[in-house]
Amino acid sequence: MRAAALYGTIGSLILTGLTGLPTTPAHALDPGRAEARGVALAARQAADKGIDFGTCPAVEGLNDTVECGTVSVPLDYAHPHGKHISLTVSRSRAGGGDDERRGSIVFNPGGPGGNGMFYPLLAGLPQWRNIADAYDIVGYAPRGVGRSAPLSCVSPAAFVKGPTDAPEHPTAAYKKRQLAKARAYARGCARRGGAGLRHFTSLNNARDLDVLRAALGEKKLTFMGASYGTYFGALYASLFPTHVRRMVFDSIVNPDPRKVWYGNNLDQSAAFERRWADWRRWVARHHAVYHLGRTPQEVLASYEKASRQLHKRPAGGTVGPAQMQSAFLKSGYTDSHWARDARALSAYLRGEDGPLITLAAPDAASARAAENENAVYTVVECNDTSWPGSWETWDRDNSRLAKKAPFETWSNAFLNLPCAFWKGPRQRPVDVHIGRRSGLPPTLLLAAERDAATPYKGALELQRRLAGSVLVTERGAGTHGIGGGPNACVNRYLDDYLIDGRLPARRTYCGPRPEPRATG
Repeated sequence: MRAAALYGTIGSLILTGLTGLPTTPAHALDPGRAEARGVALAARQAADKGIDFGTCPAVEGLNDTVECGTVSVPLDYAHPHGKHISLTVSRSRAGGGDDERRGSIVFNPGGPGGNGMFYPLLAGLPQWRNIADAYDIVGYAPRGVGRSAPLSCVSPAAFVKGPTDAPEHPTAAYKKRQLAKARAYARGCARRGGAGLRHFTSLNNARDLDVLRAALGEKKLTFMGASYGTYFGALYASLFPTHVRRMVFDSIVNPDPRKVWYGNNLDQSAAFERRWADWRRWVARHHAVYHLGRTPQEVLASYEKASRQLHKRPAGGTVGPAQMQSAFLKSGYTDSHWARDARALSAYLRGEDGPLITLAAPDAASARAAENENAVYTVVECNDTSWPGSWETWDRDNSRLAKKAPFETWSNAFLNLPCAFWKGPRQRPVDVHIGRRSGLPPTLLLAAERDAATPYKGALELQRRLAGSVLVTERGAGTHGIGGGPNACVNRYLDDYLIDGRLPARRTYCGPRPEPRATG
């Protein structure tokens, strides 16, 4: 399920050695006892060693208020004395006094494939001030991501190459080409990843999180996960409920094993159609600014006209229909992109290519990061569960869905299609159910009603599965990742919980954030 590589709101604002540390019980809700023992051993070793924080490498792009280090984790927790890999970790120290300090809070931005090393930069944002005073803010790159034993499936240059098409109702010939591309991509992942590829999974991401907790010297984990981070955060809560101090789940993946991951992707494509309509309605209300149409249908006609023109003559030689569609898809993640996309489309239809090229052209400078992110996304989701192996199933389900939700359906299907040809063992998704006697403390769930990347039903499903959880909903809004954004109501509940452990009623609602301004 493709979710934002960067946590939506934040991404737009920035661009036993220690006494008392718990170990992982062998009877934890872990699919393998050997893995449970491996986590316990790795956590003890990490607690003994800690993390030697120092100056961050320049490649991370972090300022001098952030320090970096690494933590060693087993590639295969069933064999903890075997090969280890290093995860990169970043940290900004709590800004408040000793009486304010609450320990460390670990963040994950989602993906799979999102790199969380940037998270300590939150400390410089006003809406994060209270949390940054109370906590050391810790980010990290999960296994496979960035410099943490990075994965790759194809050459970065080939991955970002444009222009390409993105037909909403592809022909049989186009589908045949995508099938061949998906097979080749799966083979590339297997060839480049080797025998260790099978160990890049959501369950191992959860296990790594417990080793990181121990390495930070924390008896219990305080964690905030967004998007995909809510999924392996829920796995962590299942495996290690007594290791949790506080957990925030923001923009929530549906954890139902029947949805992981094929069904979740179908639900996501349907939800993106609703958000695409939200954008078109907004643009139509501001026809006087953008001149793209007075109705959503007229705005759609303007977009389709641009797509046809790009098919005939790519902008700048690199921006075709697929590059424009991928760029405009980001407006489904956050309405902070709405005006930007409308300006670029308006300018293009007036004969000015520059804004659209700036917005959508393949970026050679970030090609390696983009390819790595997609590789991790593919490997983790393909390893996590069994996918339909029959092309007829994919074709039937997505053809049916594309009749009512054409904007993202087939591009999303082709993105995930390598999983139909995946070789090697598949896992059975954990059926997350955490009762009141598990030892898990109350948790905070945040969700927007019209979130497309993680549809709202996922939040309701996770709350049903986590005893004592509280859900704060941003009504009438669809930005993906709402904590620490512009909604003061949401942020008040987030601060109250993380700083003082206070939670509102089981179901609590905040009004929507203001709509974006129409700027020409």
